[in-house]
Amino acid sequence: MQHAGQQDRLADLRLRIARLEGRSRRTGPLPFGIAQIDDHLPGGGLARGVLHEMIKAGVASEFAGCATLFTAGIAARLKGPVLWCLTRRDLFAPGLSRAGLHPDRVIYAEAPRDQDILPLVEEGLHEKGLAAVVGEVTRLDLTASRRLQLAAEGSGVTALIIRRWWTVAEKDLVRLPTAATTRWRIAPAPSEGMPAPGLGCDRWQAELLRCRGAEPRTWIVEACNAKGRLALPADLAHRPGQAAVRGAATR
Repeated sequence: MQHAGQQDRLADLRLRIARLEGRSRRTGPLPFGIAQIDDHLPGGGLARGVLHEMIKAGVASEFAGCATLFTAGIAARLKGPVLWCLTRRDLFAPGLSRAGLHPDRVIYAEAPRDQDILPLVEEGLHEKGLAAVVGEVTRLDLTASRRLQLAAEGSGVTALIIRRWWTVAEKDLVRLPTAATTRWRIAPAPSEGMPAPGLGCDRWQAELLRCRGAEPRTWIVEACNAKGRLALPADLAHRPGQAAVRGAATR
């Protein structure tokens, strides 16, 4: 026979377990829907409630939008509003919508200087009602990235940082280490040859430079569709070199 005190403790324990299970469901991994990628990532997808870093790469990468659209596709598959922090008014809302992120879901926070973006991102990460906070920055060091990582872990809101630059000196800053759970480098890739120019589906080279619990690896993927999902090109899906492991985390 249980005493009242024991019943209270058991009820409290059940409540704690329910809360933990609820948090686990909210912060479970976000799958890409591509077995080759999800099987490689710990937990079977992109971890939620942590910091992820996306680096632009390729020719004229400072103006290319593939990393932005890659990030938008991730945010699109998370439920809830998205806070997007930026310093330049060059974000094309129809492009985000094409990657699955409807403009009605996006809250824009504009700051005059790059150094003002990270405080906005950190503040946004404390708002548990958000699906994700996106920040476009040039500089991100270990101290600042640890703060964002802790804030994301505390609230369960996913932090997505896009690294931008405008000079060669600024571009070199992305080589410095951060506390991000994953670091990606996204670059345009040649599309499949078509009978007429301009008809091929956009392709990206998605390079996982760093991931806790997984080795670096590269995939060629088709750009996000209207639901924010990537796909493996049919002509490359079964090639052995499609997911070649990179020997170094950064170059």
